[in-house]
Amino acid sequence: MVLLRFRLRHCGFRATQFSYPTVRCNITQNAQRLQRFVNKIDADIIHFVGHSLGGLVIRQLFHDFPTQRPGRIVTLGTPHSGSLVAQQFNRSSVGRMILGHSLEHGLLGDIPPWHDDREIGVIAGNLSIGVGRVLPGLPKPNDGTVAVAETFFNGMTDHAEVHVSHTALLFSSEAANHTCVFLKTGYFNH
Repeated sequence: MVLLRFRLRHCGFRATQFSYPTVRCNITQNAQRLQRFVNKIDADIIHFVGHSLGGLVIRQLFHDFPTQRPGRIVTLGTPHSGSLVAQQFNRSSVGRMILGHSLEHGLLGDIPPWHDDREIGVIAGNLSIGVGRVLPGLPKPNDGTVAVAETFFNGMTDHAEVHVSHTALLFSSEAANHTCVFLKTGYFNH
């Protein structure tokens, strides 16, 4: 997130980074941690940007703590409708150990529905490089970890694809530009 944070600062935002234990805590616990983090921010408007599981933590935050300050949300490579890769990992003890508590309430498709009217932009990668190449059945197009189809959900405002892999979404100047435009305008520059 360091490069993306730098690019958001260059775009005019005061960007701070929230880190959380993805394996040790579940999404609900991490949303509680995020709420404590947000409570310490001195700003009238707070935008949220989350990569992968981070997007689910943000959605859980708005479910559990619906009274938030104004702002927009961008998620990058977030499996809003569940993750086939996570489902396959969940079938083995080693896979469950790797994903830990992050499997609870989200990655398997059990995130609460979105009922907020806040603008959410979803960015998906479509360059299939990653663990999904060796696991059977990941629909195409995908970013190697999350299928583009898994990033859609009812309530999103706009959707964009960039030709990068799951991890490369964090380093992509195109994804960063899409994020800046959405945070400023509420839509992507297609």
